[in-house]
Amino acid sequence: MSATLILVVGCLTAIGTYLATSRVLSRIVLGFAVLGHAAVLALLTAGGPAGRAPLADRNDVGETSNPLPQALSLTAIVISFGLTLFLLALARRQQWLSGDDVVEDDLEDRRVARRAESTDDEVDS
Repeated sequence: MSATLILVVGCLTAIGTYLATSRVLSRIVLGFAVLGHAAVLALLTAGGPAGRAPLADRNDVGETSNPLPQALSLTAIVISFGLTLFLLALARRQQWLSGDDVVEDDLEDRRVARRAESTDDEVDS
C-alpha cells in the first residue's frame, strides 16, 4: 500500500511539473493544482498508518495517529486553493488583454537569450 502511494505521488509530481512548465496558462493552473494534490497525498502518506483518534486520556500514545500530517495537509489544501485562484485570475487577465492564454516571450527574455548566445560564441572562439 505504501509503495503504491509513493508511486502515485511520484506520478502526480511528474505530471504537475510537466504541466506547470508549459507556456499555456490553463495548463499551468492545472499543473499547480495537480502538484497541490501530490503534496497533500505525500503528507498523508508520510503520516503512517491510521490509528485511533488522538483524544486526551482516552487512548495509549502508541495507538493514536499523528495529527501533524493531517494539519499540514489541511494547510497545503488551503495554500493550493489560494494559488489556484490567483493563477486563474492571472489567466483571465491575460486572456482579456491578449485574447489568448499563451505566454509570449518578453523583450527582456529575448535580450537575455541574445546575451547568453553572444557569451557562448565568445567562449567558443
